[in-house]
Amino acid sequence: MTDIALHVLIERLDALETRIAFQDHTIEELNDTITGQWQQIDLLTRKMAQMEEQLRSGAYIADPATEKPPPHY
Repeated sequence: MTDIALHVLIERLDALETRIAFQDHTIEELNDTITGQWQQIDLLTRKMAQMEEQLRSGAYIADPATEKPPPHY
């Protein structure tokens, strides 16, 4: 193998290693982003379930006897 061919192969290998390093970094960042999003989704799902339960239990329904009468015109 000639020195020129060896030099070209080394340059190509270096370029591939650099690309792989950047891709690994990008994959880690994307994984962190997705993990954070799933945590937010889990939190929102739990909050929504709590709100559904409160609505079903009638916790937000006022007792008609305690409400003030509407204003008269």
